[in-house]
Amino acid sequence: MKKIYNTTGTCARQILLDINDDKTVNSVEFVGGCNGNLQGIAALVKGKKIDDVISSLKGIDCNFKGTSCPDQLAKALEEVKEEL
Repeated sequence: MKKIYNTTGTCARQILLDINDDKTVNSVEFVGGCNGNLQGIAALVKGKKIDDVISSLKGIDCNFKGTSCPDQLAKALEEVKEEL
């Protein structure tokens, strides 16, 4: 399943997701944001179960914004989970 998630409250504007039928992350690409850090996050979550990624990243805060790019990824994956 491919999904485009529009972020809120972060430097990254969108997250492009590709999720396998077995609920593992095939690929993640952030549009905007801190390129090196976000490439690192994408590499670390590849092949992981979406529930594991959500539990690891949900609630991470960036500079007291109430969210972060990792938190937005968790929210995007929660939406995907509902659609699967």
